Amino acid sequence: MRFIVAALVAIFSFFSYCTSTSDNPVTGERQRVSISQEQEVMIGKRAAPQLTEQHGGLSPDRKAQDLVDRIGGELVGAIEAELSYRFDFHVLAESRIVNAFALPGGQVFITQGLLEKLDSEDQVAGVLAHEVSHVVARHSAEHIAKQQLAQGLTGATVIATYDPNDPRTANTAQMTMLLTELVNMKFGREDELEADDLGVGLMMAAGYEPESLIEVMDILEASSERGFRPEFLSSHPSPNNRRQRIREAIEKQKRL
Repeated sequence: MRFIVAALVAIFSFFSYCTSTSDNPVTGERQRVSISQEQEVMIGKRAAPQLTEQHGGLSPDRKAQDLVDRIGGELVGAIEAELSYRFDFHVLAESRIVNAFALPGGQVFITQGLLEKLDSEDQVAGVLAHEVSHVVARHSAEHIAKQQLAQGLTGATVIATYDPNDPRTANTAQMTMLLTELVNMKFGREDELEADDLGVGLMMAAGYEPESLIEVMDILEASSERGFRPEFLSSHPSPNNRRQRIREAIEKQKRL
C-alpha cells in the first residue's frame, strides 16, 4: 500500500507540472507555471514588507529613490508586451550588502550598498534591467512550479522508502532532498543568464548603454568578500561566463 500511495503522489505531481503551461509574451517561450500573473503580483506585494524589514527598511535618501524610480520606469516603459505586473522600485537602507533582487509580480529592490558603488545611470539601468527581466521572464513562477514538483516527488520517495523501524532509510530521504536542491541550483544559473540576455535588450530599448552591464559584473566581483563559488555548485554563473554572454547578447541585439 505504501508503494501504491507513493506512485499516485508522484504521478499526480508530474502530471500537474507538465500540464500547467503558459506562453510568455516577452520571451516567446512556453513555460511550465502553476500561478497567474495576478497571483505573482499578490505574492510579491505580500512578501515585500518582510524583505524590506530584513534589510533595515527603505533608504531615507530621496534622491536615490527618485533616480531608481525614474530609470526603472523608463525600462518598464520599453517593454512592448502586455503584462499584468505592477512594478515598484525600492532602495533598501542596507549599506553593507551589495545586492539587488526582485520578487514575483514586479517588486524590485536594490541595496544602498550596491547603488553607492555604481558610477553611472547606465550601470544602475543594467542592474534594474536584469531584475525586471527576472520578473517578465516569470522565473519565480517557474521555480514555484518546480518546487511543487520537487516536493511531490520527494514526498513520494519518502513514502516509498522510509521505514520508521529502520533508521538507515532516513538517508534516502536526505539524499533525495540534496539532489533536488542541486537541480534547483542549475535552474538558477540558467535564469541568471537569461536575465542578462533580456536585460541587454531592455537597456538598449530604453536608450541605455548595455556595455555598462559588464562594468556591473566587475563591481560585483570586486565587492564580493569571499569571491564567487565554483560555477558548478553556484546559483549564479561566474563573472567571466556572464561577461561573455552579455557581449554575445549585445552583438545579437545590434544585428537585429
